[in-house]
Amino acid sequence: MFNFTTLPPLSLYIHIPWCVQKCPYCDFNSHEMGAGLLQRDYIAALLADLEQDLPRIWGRKVISVFIGGGTPSLFSPESLDFLLSGIRARLNLVANCEITMEANPGTVEAGKFAEFRSTGINRLSIGIQSFNDDALHRLGRIHGRKEAIFAAEQAHDAGFESFNLDLMFGLPGQSLKMAAEDVATAIDLQPAHLSYYQLTLEPNTHFHHQPPALPNSDLIWEMQQQGQHALTEASFDQYEVSAYAQKGMSCRHNSNYWQFGDYLGIGAGAHAKISDAAQQNITRLWKVKQPAMYLGAASSPAVLGGEKVIPRNEVGLEFMMNALRLKEGFETTLFIEHTGLPITQVEATLKRLEQKGLIQWGLHTIKTTERGWQYLDTTVSEFLDGH
Repeated sequence: MFNFTTLPPLSLYIHIPWCVQKCPYCDFNSHEMGAGLLQRDYIAALLADLEQDLPRIWGRKVISVFIGGGTPSLFSPESLDFLLSGIRARLNLVANCEITMEANPGTVEAGKFAEFRSTGINRLSIGIQSFNDDALHRLGRIHGRKEAIFAAEQAHDAGFESFNLDLMFGLPGQSLKMAAEDVATAIDLQPAHLSYYQLTLEPNTHFHHQPPALPNSDLIWEMQQQGQHALTEASFDQYEVSAYAQKGMSCRHNSNYWQFGDYLGIGAGAHAKISDAAQQNITRLWKVKQPAMYLGAASSPAVLGGEKVIPRNEVGLEFMMNALRLKEGFETTLFIEHTGLPITQVEATLKRLEQKGLIQWGLHTIKTTERGWQYLDTTVSEFLDGH
């Protein structure tokens, strides 16, 4: 039996599934944008989708909004303003709510950053990936180094005090020097936040079926260590596996995911996790994935692709898979508040990990040790074995 005395914080995720072209490494629900797409039709579908979800979250405040994709910045500022106005009319957003939009470099899109800022979007996440033209070409990106730098400069000029640059390492043909130059260039552009992570070959991608030649594991490890050192020297705090931020500038939306908070998801293929105090359960749900099907179903219950109540014995695992990604760990009370379960639910596994030197379990806080952080997958897998 769950026992929710309070409910976790609630975020909203909005999925816009179109791109100029599909990147060969991308496994997100994204599709090349055709000429026939009417932005207003999709936004009307998003708001109809939201209307049906409102009974699940009556009375709850929303702490963050994230517009992801795809490439949401392909939509016009007028369309996104209409969308955000509709969301504000239906949801109770907290004061100074963090509203993030993903964007890709390109002079046409970057030139719209000031207009996006005027809609109330107050944070950007810009998909740079690399500042090296050859690396970008091998990744199938449609922008180059100049466009990437210009996008970051435009974010500053448009008044975005908080923006993220997405940067990858372990790229096809990448050398240690190239990786170092990418990080140095990113730091010079003075973002408040950096996502720095290794390229992985995900199933159902072009790269998975036709793998490119990647740097060997030793070189990738050197790239990671070198990049982390440079970011630390530049006062970026690593607060999660791949997230680095200047003081006070961590991403509230993603932090809510990692702390096992709740989130509503609207849009083609969007996922949600909702805790229910009345039913004393936690439900995962997802919307139909294909955009055409979503557009046709958004005003009806058929928009729901599926739902699953998380079994009680799996909740501890799901919490730890997220929360142990946080470098500083979490307060013990967070587990109780966000799962509705006592810490005794995972006590045996925690003790075993502590004996192995993989976690530190203090009076108030649980966090990985340096060894546990280095072997995080192994640490988390203990909860899979123990649930």
